[in-house]
Amino acid sequence: MAEAILYDSTKCTACRACQVACKQWNELEAEETTNRGTYENPPELSASTWNKIKFTELELNGEFKWIFTRLACMHCEEASCQNVCPTGAISKTDEGFVLIDQKWCIGCGYCVQACPYEVPHKDEHTGTARKCTSCADRTSNDLKPACVTTCPTGALTYGDRSSLLSDAEQRVAALGGSATLYGENELGGLHALYILEDSPEVYGLPAEPQVATKNSIGQWLSGLITAGLITALPFWFIFRRKDQIAVGDANEGGAK
Repeated sequence: MAEAILYDSTKCTACRACQVACKQWNELEAEETTNRGTYENPPELSASTWNKIKFTELELNGEFKWIFTRLACMHCEEASCQNVCPTGAISKTDEGFVLIDQKWCIGCGYCVQACPYEVPHKDEHTGTARKCTSCADRTSNDLKPACVTTCPTGALTYGDRSSLLSDAEQRVAALGGSATLYGENELGGLHALYILEDSPEVYGLPAEPQVATKNSIGQWLSGLITAGLITALPFWFIFRRKDQIAVGDANEGGAK
């Protein structure tokens, strides 16, 4: 069954409880940041920040207004990251959530370049790409994602995608004006849906995101670099396997 997370920007107060819950559940490191003259922190998604609230300042009719946007993986049905991954490390769950298998990721960075939402980031410690999993370990056990569970205003809800789409359409109709639903059809349909009071561009979201394919790789890397990577792949797998065996032997030794 296709599932999704629905974010209603009109109910978000930017309390950022979702950011904290994501960090805690996924055991992600805190980041050292600096005061940049904004309440928004950290400044962007990273390998250790998978969910954040973006603050946008607007001036409407001479009055100041904040609007908030949830930034996290969109879990695209037509996922560019999955299309360009050379090792098959990226797959989708039955619910539609896009996952990166850390055992198979070689840190080539193709997914980082391909994502129209700039979601995956390379971890400098592990050398692999990391991002939001929509708490697949929780949802596979009939639990809601951590961010949804902690949201105090109902800005985040989780469930059957079709039902959420119906709810979102009713909410948009009730809001009227320039309100819009984002994610129903973009990139084949997103599993992160958005209720917005204005156009996607106002919230920093691409109005017409494009799907990357394996052919897109040539736009980022020269044939020489690509050939070098392909040549190096067998050696990488050999050394990766040796490391895994060594760790396994060490664990068995400790158990004795």
